[in-house]
Amino acid sequence: MPMAAEQREEGSIVNVPNTLCAIRLLGSFVLVYLALIQRETAFIWTFVFLVATDWMDGKLAILLDQRTKFGARLDSAADATLYAALLFGVCWLKWDFLLENFTWIVLGLLSYAVTCLAGLVKFGRIPSYHSYAAKASWHLVNIAVVCLFAGWAEWPVFVAAVAVVLTNIEATGITFALPEWDVDVRSFVHARRRQAEHRQ
Repeated sequence: MPMAAEQREEGSIVNVPNTLCAIRLLGSFVLVYLALIQRETAFIWTFVFLVATDWMDGKLAILLDQRTKFGARLDSAADATLYAALLFGVCWLKWDFLLENFTWIVLGLLSYAVTCLAGLVKFGRIPSYHSYAAKASWHLVNIAVVCLFAGWAEWPVFVAAVAVVLTNIEATGITFALPEWDVDVRSFVHARRRQAEHRQ
């Protein structure tokens, strides 16, 4: 990486998108607390707020030209923490539903574990691709959670679970295709293009 790019990376760690990521990261622990004290309404509204920070940080990173590799890693860490807190909340507040649909939950978790393991084995890092599929599956998960806690419907949970598994399968494929570690890889097709360019 050129020196100018390195200085920009160092100088841009504290910025608006990264601040929103930090809020989401810390807010995830608030979610756990709200679940523990059985505050379902506060839990779901806090989750919606934290999801909104996820949507805003990406838009602002582009708008303000504040995209960095540190920011991408922080965003992934904040997302993982948020959805870990969400899983805890579902376990704590919706245990009966979880038991009835245990297989779907396990499949989602196992597929994510495989994705992380592949990244750690090949690059020594957890993937941070922010692919199109990942963004779509996150939206589906968010919709499913709201529907579940509001008591509207349960079927969106199954749709989200399938989307998560397929997304993690693609992410694992991206890891195997990439010639070197990178962030913000939009799809497996993009990863294959980089692989082909690397071989030339």
